[in-house]
Order: sequence, then C-alpha cells, then structure tokens
Amino acid sequence: MVRLKIIGTQWKIVEKLKGLKPEEDQDWKITYTSPTYGGWDLIVECIFSNLEDLDKIVSFCRTDEDLKEWIDSTTTLISTKRNFEE
Repeated sequence: MVRLKIIGTQWKIVEKLKGLKPEEDQDWKITYTSPTYGGWDLIVECIFSNLEDLDKIVSFCRTDEDLKEWIDSTTTLISTKRNFEE
C-alpha cells in the first residue's frame, strides 16, 4: 500500500513499477498496481520466493530518485496463501 507525497503522481508510479524487472538471481514479479480511494492512494501486488526478494522491491521504492519524491509512506501486507482459490 502506498500513500502519495505528491497528489497526481499515482500513474507515474504505476508506469515506473510496471517497468521494474528482477535481476537474474532474483525470483519476484510485480503482478498488479492500481490507484485506490481511501486512506491509501495506490496498491502494489507482487509475488516473491523469499523475503530478500521482497526487500529488493521495497528498497527500490524507498531509494529510486523519482519514487522517493512521490511516495510519502508505504505499508507491506503479506498473504499467507500461495494462490487465491476460485
């Protein structure tokens, strides 16, 4: 979940995260990003094999020159299920 520092940058963040790709030794993927209404401005969904890979994604959001200017705060929610059952 992402809270914006600068309102109106949500689509810039979506586009930036869509282009984010793992390095060869990493096993993660951003699967969904979308602006939301309410207390949080954006949701970002990703899958990963280990917490080190999750750390790569979170660290990128905190250190990227553009994102650190646009993002005020984040919170991370981790699901306990591997896949959503239909």
